[in-house]
Amino acid sequence: MKIISWNVNGIRACVKKGFLDYLQLEAPDMICLQETKALPEDLEDHILNPIGYHGIWHSAEKKGYSGVAILTKKKPSIVHCGLGIAKFDREGRVIIAQYDSFVLFSVYFPNGQMSEDRLQYKLEFYKELFDVANDYVARGMNVVICGDYNTAHKAIDLANPRENENYSGFLPIEREWMDRIIGFGYVDTFRAFHSEPDQYSWWTYRVNARARNIGWRIDYVCVNGDFMPHVATSFIQPEVMGSDHCPVGVTIAI
Repeated sequence: MKIISWNVNGIRACVKKGFLDYLQLEAPDMICLQETKALPEDLEDHILNPIGYHGIWHSAEKKGYSGVAILTKKKPSIVHCGLGIAKFDREGRVIIAQYDSFVLFSVYFPNGQMSEDRLQYKLEFYKELFDVANDYVARGMNVVICGDYNTAHKAIDLANPRENENYSGFLPIEREWMDRIIGFGYVDTFRAFHSEPDQYSWWTYRVNARARNIGWRIDYVCVNGDFMPHVATSFIQPEVMGSDHCPVGVTIAI
């Protein structure tokens, strides 16, 4: 089973750059999308429900902002859109889909760069999201938490750590939350398989950063520790274009 996560930075723009061709070629069992930036009623059905896939969409109230989706070959048994907290749910940041063997999260974590208030909003979101995830694990369920976490965990996870240590996305308080996630017993699947540097999932559009590989690894697939033995591989696909992020994913043996 293959699960992919991709911040598409606007699903309509990404479709114009080859998203549907990528989907058919890669053929994941599930693909989690973030920053879709579209209301479902504004999308055509071949985007909402591509051939072979059932689409689940949760959009922000504000047009052209945020939004998440899951395109899945198998319909989940239960779906929750949002966390049940209005200030987060109105921004369309979470879909939780329950399958037989695990619970899949597609999550677009907030960016904390705009202001101190937004940084606190981001940290509160981390707490509320992992309260929900921890509850599933406590009930004996496995979880797969895909998405744009908007934080680089370690110095190895961005090209210029020293220059960015005072910027949101690599602040000590944000990185402490990543430490906490590991402390809860979750595994950063990519680092479980790969220790090499220069592996990134996002590059600014400025200064020709992608061609120069001046990037950040801020997109993750994390699983609870008990589920990790079922994760066969974890990967990043920097060669895939269409967004300022690239797809990341795992293959799972159930």
